[in-house]
Amino acid sequence: MEKEPIQGNVLKTAATVAGAGALLSPVGLPILQGLAGIAFVGVGLFAAGTTVMKVGEMISGGFGQSKPQQEEDSPFL
Repeated sequence: MEKEPIQGNVLKTAATVAGAGALLSPVGLPILQGLAGIAFVGVGLFAAGTTVMKVGEMISGGFGQSKPQQEEDSPFL
């Protein structure tokens, strides 16, 4: 009788469950909070960079002159 090898999907699921369990353990909570803090700071830096870029464009283009919005200029598209 031959044993079937463990499929990659089962190992992937087991690794996911073990990783989530490790992050939610008392030792892993500071790591989870650190990752959340890094994400929060990243969003803040993105917003600040976008604001600085828009103000710079406004100053260089003049206060009374604004160029029409184009799809290529949008960071969200």
